[in-house]
Amino acid sequence: MSEEHYLELCENPVQFENASSVNNVFFDEANKQVFAVRSGGATGVVVKGPDDKNSVAFRMDDKGEVKCIKFSIGNKILAVQRTPKSVVIIPTLCFHMKNASILGFCWTNWNEIVFITDQGIEFYQVLPDKRSLKLLKSQSVNVNWYMYCPETAVILLSTTAQGNVLQPFAFKSGTMSKMPKFEIELPVVPKPAKLNLTERDIAVATIYGQLYVMYLKHHSRTTDSPCAEVVLYQLPREGSCKKTNVLKLNTTGKFALNVVDNLVVVHHQSSQTSIIFDIKLREPDCALNVHQPVLPGRSIHPYRIPLTGLAAVPTQPPVPCELCILYETFSPACLTCAVCSPFSSGYLWYLQVKLPPTVNLLQDKGKLMDFLLRRRDCKMVILSVCTQMLNGGDKGGLPVVATVFDKLNQVYKEYLEAEQTYTVATESGPSRGSAARERPVRRQAVIDQSDMYTHVLSSFSEKKDTSHKFIIAVLMEYIRSLNQVQITVQHYLYELVIKMLVQHNLFYMLHQFLQYHVLSDSKPLACLLLSLESTYPPAHQLSLDMLKRLSTANDEIVEVLLSRQQVLGALRFIRSVGGHGNISARKFLDAARQTADQMLFYTIFRFFEQRNLRLRGNPSFNPGEHCEEHVVYFKEVFGEQAFMKQVTV
Repeated sequence: MSEEHYLELCENPVQFENASSVNNVFFDEANKQVFAVRSGGATGVVVKGPDDKNSVAFRMDDKGEVKCIKFSIGNKILAVQRTPKSVVIIPTLCFHMKNASILGFCWTNWNEIVFITDQGIEFYQVLPDKRSLKLLKSQSVNVNWYMYCPETAVILLSTTAQGNVLQPFAFKSGTMSKMPKFEIELPVVPKPAKLNLTERDIAVATIYGQLYVMYLKHHSRTTDSPCAEVVLYQLPREGSCKKTNVLKLNTTGKFALNVVDNLVVVHHQSSQTSIIFDIKLREPDCALNVHQPVLPGRSIHPYRIPLTGLAAVPTQPPVPCELCILYETFSPACLTCAVCSPFSSGYLWYLQVKLPPTVNLLQDKGKLMDFLLRRRDCKMVILSVCTQMLNGGDKGGLPVVATVFDKLNQVYKEYLEAEQTYTVATESGPSRGSAARERPVRRQAVIDQSDMYTHVLSSFSEKKDTSHKFIIAVLMEYIRSLNQVQITVQHYLYELVIKMLVQHNLFYMLHQFLQYHVLSDSKPLACLLLSLESTYPPAHQLSLDMLKRLSTANDEIVEVLLSRQQVLGALRFIRSVGGHGNISARKFLDAARQTADQMLFYTIFRFFEQRNLRLRGNPSFNPGEHCEEHVVYFKEVFGEQAFMKQVTV
């Protein structure tokens, strides 16, 4: 069963002092920091984050209970709220409201802060040197509550009596932009009951680079479909917000939301299980996509907390973290981590998706591949799926294999095109007014030919318990898929195919593949064919034909012919392509002497005399051609008088 837990907590949680009567705990989503404030700060404030090697600790004067505490971006400035009327910016600034209550504040930059009150929103620049605040922009509006997305610096304000009209504001480089407001569709409830939208029902997150507002919608038990659902509203930078996705939870009860690796994770408290949704797995051409869970519900993988401190015993095993405690601490406002306070200590974890268990839980290989290709750290899992698909009892039919290959190579092609575009842009130089183009990042989802050959196809081609026909069909299917997206096939894939054909004496099929250019021409492939001549004699001529078609392999063709002592054939070929004026005379004369055919040597010698006479007006060889020994041999065999004869081949 442990193999089916596809959600887990990170190995190294952040530990902090748990909340108590003397210790308040706060979590800052922007900096991912936990603040433990003891006695209002008088006995210490400890700040910890998952990326912090050393925690930050300091003291503050106890001027009352701390309501909220946050560092600005980069831990430059600290702001503390103790009352609904004021926020202190350490060390000496104070923001005070007379006629409004401060609901909270958000840092949008290292020196830019937004105060949200029940009467509106105010955007300030902090000037530490001048110890003052500069108002940049403000907006008056009745506010019930607010939600902040630090990734996009967008604040949502809940307005109207029912709270379901949301007004977003975007912040960037000292500017505040008012975005179009939108309305959350509340469920219909029997009269006279009235439903209000609260911050417990809403979460904001970035999914696949787009900002979404997620609404946890509970239906009345008197309706035909009382099961809860999560409704997603896409919030673009420009244009109006639109309802785009509905996630069916298929049950009722208390829920909490996380977004992990672009997946929406929904936790169900009473069953202590979690389900995940991928909004990219959708039906095409649908204005509104209705999604079922990608995988069946499973609990988070059990976690064991090692004991520390005076109570710890070296041989004492870690204490299991009760899942019931864990599920009670999830909050929609905490989108990337879970906070748990078991026993005498508190912990902050990042939630992670384990990909290997998903392989057996998602049987549709095409859907599984779509799911894996969008995840981090997916390469080895994808390659293992390909191996599993081809080997053992989970052999997929060729249509399934083709679908998987096409999906992999489409991602591969997109990366190659992005890389080519970047290379062209870099070589041409940046155009005036355009930003410098960033080099495309090679994600783990890019499975290239080398990856497939090394981890899947090479070992698969050596399987003794698998039909050679199926192996050849799979190899050809991968080559077809590469050709379909116009990716140049590497020669080692062709070599695998040829090796399989030769091993099983399928020479007719090999001939057909070469004749109809199913296997593309290349020098390495031509050399492989030459090596097969002893097994399949026609391979020699097939190799020469391939080299000639390449038109850049003239030297290789000459070497092949000379190695087979076909000296006249090599000479005729080099004359046919017009390269005889620059060829090495010694190379041909060496080959002619090795045949022990004196008339052949005479013919070759005369040919080069004629060439020398035509090029230089003198039949003699230049010293740089190093043909002296062949001149001596010619004199010994044919006599001095033979030098004057003019013979044309």
